[in-house]
Amino acid sequence: MKIIDKYGAVSECPEDQELQVIRHTAAHVLAQAVKRLYPSADFGYGPATEKGFFYDIDLGDVKLTDADLEKIEAEMRRIVKENIALKPFILGREEALKLMREQGAKYKEEHINDLPEDAEISFFRQGDYLDMCTGPHLCYTKALKAFRLTQQSGAYWKNDSSRRMLTRINGVAFRTAEELAEYDRQVEEARARDHRKIGREMSLFMTDDLVGKGLPMFLPKGYIVWQELENYIKEKERKLGYQHVLTPCVGSVQLYKTSGHWDHYKDNMFPAMEVEGESFVLRPMNCPHHMMIYASKPHSYKELPIRIGEIAHDFRFEASGTLKGIERGRHFCQNDAHLFVTPDQIEEEVGRVVNLIFEVYRDFGITDYRCVLSLRDPADKVKYHQDDAMWEKAESALRRVLNDLGIEFTEEIGEAAFYGPKLDVNVKPAIGAEQTLSTCQLDFCLPMKFDLKYVDSESREQTPVVLHRAILGSIDRFMAFVIEETKGRFPLWLAPTQVTVMTLPGTDPAFAKKIAGMLDEAGIRVDLDDRNEKIGYKIREARQVDRVPYMVIVGQNEIDSGTLSVRDRDTDQTTSMSPDGFLELCRKRIAEKK
Repeated sequence: MKIIDKYGAVSECPEDQELQVIRHTAAHVLAQAVKRLYPSADFGYGPATEKGFFYDIDLGDVKLTDADLEKIEAEMRRIVKENIALKPFILGREEALKLMREQGAKYKEEHINDLPEDAEISFFRQGDYLDMCTGPHLCYTKALKAFRLTQQSGAYWKNDSSRRMLTRINGVAFRTAEELAEYDRQVEEARARDHRKIGREMSLFMTDDLVGKGLPMFLPKGYIVWQELENYIKEKERKLGYQHVLTPCVGSVQLYKTSGHWDHYKDNMFPAMEVEGESFVLRPMNCPHHMMIYASKPHSYKELPIRIGEIAHDFRFEASGTLKGIERGRHFCQNDAHLFVTPDQIEEEVGRVVNLIFEVYRDFGITDYRCVLSLRDPADKVKYHQDDAMWEKAESALRRVLNDLGIEFTEEIGEAAFYGPKLDVNVKPAIGAEQTLSTCQLDFCLPMKFDLKYVDSESREQTPVVLHRAILGSIDRFMAFVIEETKGRFPLWLAPTQVTVMTLPGTDPAFAKKIAGMLDEAGIRVDLDDRNEKIGYKIREARQVDRVPYMVIVGQNEIDSGTLSVRDRDTDQTTSMSPDGFLELCRKRIAEKK
């Protein structure tokens, strides 16, 4: 694939840069098409992205529709067929500013003024369209083989909410039509797995703007799943010596000033509330509350480690554009815990946390993940607590522990919490980008801020080390992850309805009611469907909409023989078995939690 740089040099494009160049060129073709259709359009930024490209455009009072996007894409295809050459040239600063003023390109003019005085300013001319750009690009528009516009949205100029809202047009571009078709397949797969769509179909949760954006409400079936996840992880934690607590959803501003969150995290909090001369905030995290629980009484080294756990309600003011069902909301419940340890207990306790993470992943069949040691960026004097010696001690300690445990990990600068380094376990889901599910953070900072102490074996006061850890992350996000991994086909132990007992049309429902009652008495979550509907309709509804693991079909044959016809959702096979045999099968599969 031939490309041309800003100096006019033509060369073969390195394979790892091909998509970047294709998508960058597609952004220019998009801009040229818009300029032809809307001559007064003024252009902001138009970069290539990881998945495609976009251009931010000032269209004045014009509001685009989906039909307009189709017209723009059609014009792009005409430009490609015209096989227009992309021709670069370079201007000095004053000449470049003069050219942009002549073009009426006020956003490009502002961009030039943001550049260093000695910046080299390059342009690419594309027939009747001119754009300021550093390149490189495809040499001719006809080399753009496969693209599509995908959506439009609003975007503030320079991401500044005080500036004008521009129209952002997004698209995708690939090397070949086959790659574009594969992208389309992945989009359809993502749509089928989207936890918001499945949540509506299965009546798991809902949102309503009258309640508030980003504040999901769990419906009865969804709350069953939520509770099962809560019970699952708390049972495992109890076996490992965790003590569970319940703390308030609010805290004083002074609490968060003491912890440092007020200085480092205030922009992500809801605004403070003034009550009786005191300021309170909805809490964004739970560590300050747990620090105060530890500080409420003296401790001996003999008590440590102390493991405090909580399924805690937290609130963060996420930007409305980032909200996504229960995966990312303004209210969520963390599977949180804080472990107060002596320095010589760090390795063993981190090892226990890591083992718990991997045990949970085995239970849920999670195999595609990687471990990351997240470190601070020493150059960032705003994000991180400033104590070089503390950071060196904490990062070295966590790195040594991970190496001693034989855990393979990569290191990423600038991803630490403001108070300490952390181990992040990043999972690759069936759809979408990698996400962090579990984390374990090493903290020498907050125990000092809260003046936490324990008495060592020589009766001297020492400061404990704190491990912040979350195994499921938040219950909400983990539930969204499981929904998308399984397409709502929960394993038996987690399914909101585990069995549906259904009758054939015209069948006396007495036997079906007896079976449903037996299952309910045994603690199985069961629905009875004795409607006078065709059995095929009932099966499709139970299997495809409600995703029920087992459907028990009762007709006259079953009544006469006292047996059950059990249809398995996952195999779509029907098996005859006794009521007691079926109950034992359910109990066994639920107990296995697989």
